[in-house]
Amino acid sequence: MSKKSTTPFVAAAAGCAVMVLAAVCAWPVSAGTVEVAAMTEMKEPLTKQAGDADKGKGVFSNRKLGNCLACHKLEALKAQPFHGEVGPPLDGVASRYSMAELRLRVVDPKALNPDTIMPSFYKSEGFHRVLKKFEGKSVLTAQQVEDLLAYLATLKE
Repeated sequence: MSKKSTTPFVAAAAGCAVMVLAAVCAWPVSAGTVEVAAMTEMKEPLTKQAGDADKGKGVFSNRKLGNCLACHKLEALKAQPFHGEVGPPLDGVASRYSMAELRLRVVDPKALNPDTIMPSFYKSEGFHRVLKKFEGKSVLTAQQVEDLLAYLATLKE
């Protein structure tokens, strides 16, 4: 075959390969039996006990627990110093998201956005280079997550 007759063939073969690759990459990725591509909320609470908004406010503002102010600004806590600007402001967050959506954002934000720098507050596996004393532990307990969500639910516009 001459060089002129192989060029259209090579171009067509490369085009088909790109289309097949695009189709394969568009399929939902599965994590166990849950499709990650379809995961946008976590409806079931982590505990049987309802969250306590007052305790959740403490989790939110405590620098050793949720430490939410390190990345987010919140006018309701403007007396607290050093509000972050890395994440979006959380004023009115309960008016923008359902409890189920907020729960997933706190428990495993990477399920929504794999590139986020927000940590997973109730995940204990799948991390790399974890100190031994933190292996198998989540940042927050299940009850602390539900308390935090109860506080976030009070933040309406």
